[in-house]
Amino acid sequence: MKQSRRTFVQMTSLLAASLPLASMKLHADSPDSPSLAPLAAGKRRGLLFDESDLPRIRANTTDPRFADLWKTKLAADISADTEFLQHGLRLTNHVMHLQRVQQILERASFIYFVNRDPAQLVLAKLAIRRMLDFPEWDSFVEGGRQVVGLQRATEGSVLLLLAIDYLGDGVSTAEREEIEQAVITKGVPACHAAVYGMKYPDRVRGWDWNPRSEVDEFRHINLKRWPLILNATNLKIIPTGSLGIVACYFRGRLPQAEGWLELARSSARSFSTMYGSDGCYDEGVSYWGYTTMFLALFAEVLWRTQGIDDRQLINYPGSVRYALAMTMPTIDDHRKLADYQHIQGYTMPTVKPKHDIVNFGDANGAVDVCVAAWVARTHGDALSQYVAREIGEAKQLYGLLWYDPAAKEAPPEPALLDHRMANDLVVSRTGWGAQDSVLALRSGGPANHEHADRNSVIFKAYGERLLHDPFRAAYVATQRRWLLRLTEAHTAVLIDGKGHQYHDGHEGTNASWAFARVTGFRTGDGWMTVTSDATDAYQLVNDKVVRVHRTLVFLKPDIVIFLDRVALKGATATVQVRFQANNEDAAGQATAEAAGFTITRPHATLHGRTAGTGELQVRATRLALEEKDGVYPFAEVESAAASQHEILTVCSARPASDAHGKLEISREAGRWRVQGAHGGRSVQVTLATAGDAVPVISI
Repeated sequence: MKQSRRTFVQMTSLLAASLPLASMKLHADSPDSPSLAPLAAGKRRGLLFDESDLPRIRANTTDPRFADLWKTKLAADISADTEFLQHGLRLTNHVMHLQRVQQILERASFIYFVNRDPAQLVLAKLAIRRMLDFPEWDSFVEGGRQVVGLQRATEGSVLLLLAIDYLGDGVSTAEREEIEQAVITKGVPACHAAVYGMKYPDRVRGWDWNPRSEVDEFRHINLKRWPLILNATNLKIIPTGSLGIVACYFRGRLPQAEGWLELARSSARSFSTMYGSDGCYDEGVSYWGYTTMFLALFAEVLWRTQGIDDRQLINYPGSVRYALAMTMPTIDDHRKLADYQHIQGYTMPTVKPKHDIVNFGDANGAVDVCVAAWVARTHGDALSQYVAREIGEAKQLYGLLWYDPAAKEAPPEPALLDHRMANDLVVSRTGWGAQDSVLALRSGGPANHEHADRNSVIFKAYGERLLHDPFRAAYVATQRRWLLRLTEAHTAVLIDGKGHQYHDGHEGTNASWAFARVTGFRTGDGWMTVTSDATDAYQLVNDKVVRVHRTLVFLKPDIVIFLDRVALKGATATVQVRFQANNEDAAGQATAEAAGFTITRPHATLHGRTAGTGELQVRATRLALEEKDGVYPFAEVESAAASQHEILTVCSARPASDAHGKLEISREAGRWRVQGAHGGRSVQVTLATAGDAVPVISI
């Protein structure tokens, strides 16, 4: 039912009065700012495309790069979607049902935009009608009443406005006005409450779960501190970008849109500091994709509709390089992975091996091409075009809007093979293909969606993950797979069987207090060394700890030397160093021997040789999970109780049918020596240790 004009005016006036004023200018004032080319007479400029873009967008749907995405969209079952929208939908289910409505809306309206299929128009308009039937659009409230838009209200508002562009004359004037009114009354207040609350958390009465929303599985999570917690997460930029896009749409038509836009731009600018100066991002590469896409969407709409150029707000070309560094394709044996659920009805997604990633934290999705396509177009960055063309997966329809096959393309420069990021993640590799090697070290500070994984390592060689970081950890602390978030489930160090500090999950998947820092990083022809200090993280659990250092020596392509140094003051402890095998597809195992271990995968093996300053014991076992929750084997090297520990582990990788070389470990006068031969190369490495200093390494 439509509101009266009087009610609408009263509501929007109230909104306008509630918005803080800001002093930032809302026009492009740089003398060097480019200007948008004028449109031909009678042509319309949309939020993300002009009518002249349609031939290019249609051509993209036939490009092999987007073939799988487009095929999947076209294959969707219209009758099943219609049945769900008409009879299966619950208007209190925002987590799953409203999300599905929005997915149907986006897909159907975009297909109609490209193909002008009348059946898709009918489906899209039904999805719009059903979305408008929802009394409210999200699962969170402020002060017990005002809906807070963090996901559904935010994405939904943008999708409704884009649908107006996609459907064009398929939407009548009356229908368009009804959509706009719904966005203003249900979307804007929710988005504004989220953005305003994160900017001014001291003015928030209290966020909580919407009592009218089906979120019982999450109600135990305490949201009181979420205005502070989410201020440094992806769930800040989604409502920020959405509020800004809506403001651009209504600017010049509603006076309060000016305030919406000022608040959104202010929020985007404050959030931009979440990216490193080099473009790196803390929450993991799959969250990078979601976050950066919304930042780019806002910047694109702002430029196209207002002539305001915020497309340099972060180092976008550098951010694409971050995403590139986090890619790690592996061999696909087409084995079925077990399904696990976060909540009833929601199966955790899996990453296709050819799109595998360095999955620190909860990262669980392939790098999407759409951001790279946008950066290639807007920044003229040839490497971004290469990423858009060759790396990752086309998952979002925005890639079809933004990809330009005529953009200049260039492959990664050799300097990117060894990448220490501003946030102290380190990734070293031999190349970008499935058969290339990748070594990744998780140093750095806390982040939303993190795990207790400081100084943990992922290693891929010969097409296989040989040192693993588990996927699909539970988001809910009461589920057994929460264990996969803890240090015990990582290729990392335990002290007396305990990992470093982590939270109990009562506020969600937020950041811990655990820090690690890279203290040494060097590269050379065919090698990389790095040292990371995680002492602070372990001291939060055991105040007797005075040193937890990990040094890696990577002799490319297939030798990794670990030196783990642990010290305690006034106490002794055992130290365990774990090496996790990849058994996500039930095809990995770990075995132990007297002074070493072997991790076996179908296409490659990893052999570890161990030595230490104290007595060592090597075992192979698995995480303490029931089989229904997954089987996670690992090898563990334990150093007997002492106050000082040095544990050296020399790992080599080979294709499954090849033998490992002979590498010997010795120690004399505070100096470790690794020598021998492996894979047709001679090895001579020394590591000299002294106190807390970074080991002196000779190769």
